[in-house]
Amino acid sequence: MSPLTTALSRMFELLAEGAPAESFAEVTAAAVAAGLGGAELTEVRRAAETASRVRRALRQHRRREAELSALFETASDLAALRDTDAVLRSIVHRARTLLGTDVAYLSLNDEAEGDTYMRVTDGSVSALFQQLRLGMGEGLGGLVAQTCRPYATAEYPTDARFHHTQPIDRAVLDEGLVAILGVPLTVGDRVLGVLFAADRAPRAFSPDEVALLSSLADHAAIALDTARLLEDTRAALDELNAAHGTIRAHNAAMRRAEQSHDQLTDLVLRGADVPEVAAAVATVLGGGIVVHDAEGAELARVAADPLPAPTSAVRASRASGHAVPTDDGWVCAVSAGAELLGSVVLSGRPDLGDADRRLFERAGVVTALLLLLRRSVAEAENRVRGELVNDLVSAPGRDPAGLVARARRLGVDLRAGHVVLVGHADDDARDRLATAAVRHARAVGGLAGAYGAHAVLVLPGMDAGNAARVAASELGTAVGGPVTVGAAGPASGPEALSAAHGEAARCLRAMLATGHSGHGASLAELGFLGVLLGDRADVNGFVAATLGPVLDYDARRGTELVHTLAAYFANGANLTRTRTALHVHVNTVVQRLERVRSLLGPDWQQPDRALEIQIALRLHQLATAD
Repeated sequence: MSPLTTALSRMFELLAEGAPAESFAEVTAAAVAAGLGGAELTEVRRAAETASRVRRALRQHRRREAELSALFETASDLAALRDTDAVLRSIVHRARTLLGTDVAYLSLNDEAEGDTYMRVTDGSVSALFQQLRLGMGEGLGGLVAQTCRPYATAEYPTDARFHHTQPIDRAVLDEGLVAILGVPLTVGDRVLGVLFAADRAPRAFSPDEVALLSSLADHAAIALDTARLLEDTRAALDELNAAHGTIRAHNAAMRRAEQSHDQLTDLVLRGADVPEVAAAVATVLGGGIVVHDAEGAELARVAADPLPAPTSAVRASRASGHAVPTDDGWVCAVSAGAELLGSVVLSGRPDLGDADRRLFERAGVVTALLLLLRRSVAEAENRVRGELVNDLVSAPGRDPAGLVARARRLGVDLRAGHVVLVGHADDDARDRLATAAVRHARAVGGLAGAYGAHAVLVLPGMDAGNAARVAASELGTAVGGPVTVGAAGPASGPEALSAAHGEAARCLRAMLATGHSGHGASLAELGFLGVLLGDRADVNGFVAATLGPVLDYDARRGTELVHTLAAYFANGANLTRTRTALHVHVNTVVQRLERVRSLLGPDWQQPDRALEIQIALRLHQLATAD
């Protein structure tokens, strides 16, 4: 093989092996040593130059291939973006690897603070450098962030193009950086930050390296913008899900409120009473319910302890038109226009939400409707009862059977025994007395109405005096003043009850005339006044009630206490004249009168009592005269 062929063959081998450029010069030197000259030597030298160009082209191609591979890998990372920080770290690491620098790092702009801060570093060893913040226009990075243009320097510490500050220079010195290349991260016209490559020795960065780093910076910007869009999308989805949940909850609350309102309204329309509505509200809201009327009286209570009406909270609720919270629950005023009908108290639910609060307020409206219906029915029934009482006491003989039938429809049997009460109060309390009388009569299954200036009550029972005393006490408490009640009976049937009314009215007049205001009694309990005023005077009953113990004693012992008592009063309560009239010793008279005292009581000589005893003695004498 000739020296020329040998040289050319060797060059091809070196190209295949990827030998360094110096190897081609060695082949040329070997050809010269072998005595090759002239045209053949020229051919060898030309071949060496061509091989060097081919080697450079192959090297550049491999570098481009590595760069493209890195860019494709970066694009792949972006396509599968899961962790923005991981993608940014990968980009910074590839920048350091591809450019062959000691350090690569990425900073981001902080729009709120107006500066840029270190986000990712690769190859850095200085904590001071890793925590560096640069103001806009400061240092190389600040200038890149401000101008949106790439900058490079082979000798940063001495490069006068940049605004050096003590914090930046101290951090760069601590990291030992000399050569720095920085390119902007941009999305449209907006600069997100800067991507850097830096060496700890002087170095001039080529345009290809600037272009490569810019391509990586574009990928980093895409990663950041994609992350922002994803975050915005996630936030929008979260807001949408929250809104959807709110709508679902609102719709569920609306359906629940509608169903509860329908349930409560249905209860009212079916004639349910306040306790049934209170029980339904307690079940729906999961708490205790107490309903009071306008005066604070309890109307219903479910799963709650007794409590007085919360007056101040009711006033606040009435003024605001809404339920108001208390220590343990809520209070809702029950109103119809400007009129307060009562209140509803919810206990055990201090954390009542808006939907349940509106439901509680709706329960207050339903309760108001129920109370209005109840009042309307009660007023209508009271008018019917009042008219019946008027007809019963004023015209019992007009249609007795009709009166009995009308009473039966109201649940009252006039053929059974009843007592008749006539109540009187001061003029300013007359209306309250009529209302209280109706309430009292309904509570015991009787009738009540106004007749003239008085309240008339027809109540089932046989003890007129006791019924009068109970009524005087309860009605007096209700009207807040004295109520005087006269009573008569028992009686049955319209005509007898009308007559009893007349007797009860005379009893009332006698009580008012004799200073017994604020009490209740029957004629029989008024002593001789009852005998004088009664249409059916019970003389024997009066005598027995007044002198019974003395009469019984004489009958058992054969004594003459009644005769002695009559002589005593006939002689002006004088012992001497009484002894003379009886023909006994004065001590005997004294002993007999002492026995009378023990039988009739120590007050038997008081004027009122003495008068009753004297009348009873006269009536007894008349009854036994034959």
